[in-house]
Amino acid sequence: MLSGLDPSGGAGIQADIQAITALGCHPLPILTCLTVQDTCNVYDASAVDADLIRRQLDRVAADAPIHAIKTGALGNAEVVDVLVEFLHRNADIPVITDPVIKAAGGGDLADAALIQAMKEHLFSCAEMITPNGIELAMLGDSDDPAEAAQRLMAAGCQSVLATGGHGEGPQITNTLFTHHADPLQWQIERVGGEYHGTGCTLAAAIAAGRAAGLSQRAAISQAQNFVNHAILHALEVGRGQPVPDRGIPWER
Repeated sequence: MLSGLDPSGGAGIQADIQAITALGCHPLPILTCLTVQDTCNVYDASAVDADLIRRQLDRVAADAPIHAIKTGALGNAEVVDVLVEFLHRNADIPVITDPVIKAAGGGDLADAALIQAMKEHLFSCAEMITPNGIELAMLGDSDDPAEAAQRLMAAGCQSVLATGGHGEGPQITNTLFTHHADPLQWQIERVGGEYHGTGCTLAAAIAAGRAAGLSQRAAISQAQNFVNHAILHALEVGRGQPVPDRGIPWER
């Protein structure tokens, strides 16, 4: 997976590593950016050199089989270019892209050039993107989730999982939009408010399921159950949002 470092340990590459490991897969982590972040917000971010990421991707791929790729915060447009070049040479690997744009506290994790690079080049390489409600509206230029998802798919996305963790109401609803079927929905009870790192955890868990050979739908179901379990045992790490406990034993 390619993700940023959250020093609070709630989101980013640590969330990915914990979720992927808990689901029985071995993570191959590549760090894309360093952030100044806590459980309340993101205050700054600095991308890792894109050529270093290119060399890491090439060496890891030459050494070990890669069964799925999950992307999170990518740092800058140059990192996207490197990743897309790699994906064009490895088109058979399922890619789950969490298009991280803003932290829950409002801090930015993507500038205009990075957002454009994701929309124009990365999204068409991914089998699924997993935006939350705010990200979906920004990327699809519409406050209507279905319309925004349709616009993204018309622009090249294979499928869009619109996640509902940032919404309101007694249930969280995740909706999968595809080119070939009516939208599918998964619902779980909403527990408390918002949590730090749930989007990262969900996308990483889906990627783990796909790496293990699950279908897209089965991987989403397993991932949602995993995230729900982690939220029910959330940790009060700091003064901001609770952190899902991805290390607590979980039965598939």
